[in-house]
Amino acid sequence: MKNYHTIAFDLDGTLTDPKRGLTSAFAYGLKKVGIAFESVESLKKFIGPPLRDSFRDEYGLSEKDADDALMLFREYFGVYGWWDNELYEGIHDLLASLRAAGKKIVLATSKPEVYSAKILKLFGLTDYFDFAEGASFDSSRERKCDVLDYALSKVGVTAPEEKAGAVLVGDTKFDIEGARICGVDSIGVTYGYGTEEDLANEGATYIAKTVAEVKRILLG
Repeated sequence: MKNYHTIAFDLDGTLTDPKRGLTSAFAYGLKKVGIAFESVESLKKFIGPPLRDSFRDEYGLSEKDADDALMLFREYFGVYGWWDNELYEGIHDLLASLRAAGKKIVLATSKPEVYSAKILKLFGLTDYFDFAEGASFDSSRERKCDVLDYALSKVGVTAPEEKAGAVLVGDTKFDIEGARICGVDSIGVTYGYGTEEDLANEGATYIAKTVAEVKRILLG
């Protein structure tokens, strides 16, 4: 296995399971703009991609209506959804082991920093990270490659030869795509909200079925 010096992590579906809070917030936003959906459970397919895109592309909303739906999503999520979340088993051990091995650890999530910071604090993860900001509310930093490049730059990983020693851990094809665009290796995890087929088709460098497998890939 390659000896990576910098490890970037997605948040939703990789470190924590956000299904209850996210799907409830998505349902709230859809109901408020008068859009019917099959069930709250059916909305888990939207965990991963940028939410504005999901509102617009899945339901044919205009940019304005998609922005309105996103505002309503945040209205619910900012109060109730962010904490309705679960930490995957083994995450503390993984991050502590990476820290003990001297690895740089950064967060690369499309979730706005105001939420991601609260979630890391909720589960006692903040101190493991060298840099842990998320996306921006104004959409200037929303795509996975944008947030990944930004996070890596904050720990001095910018040149191609430096990025060769970095890897992104994420659960969806959007994570793998973002890593590839940025010139970074990737570990696709199947315990989140992507499929093994999608991760492989997108070109994941490694695929892990459990947190323990992620640890073995990163630390041997």
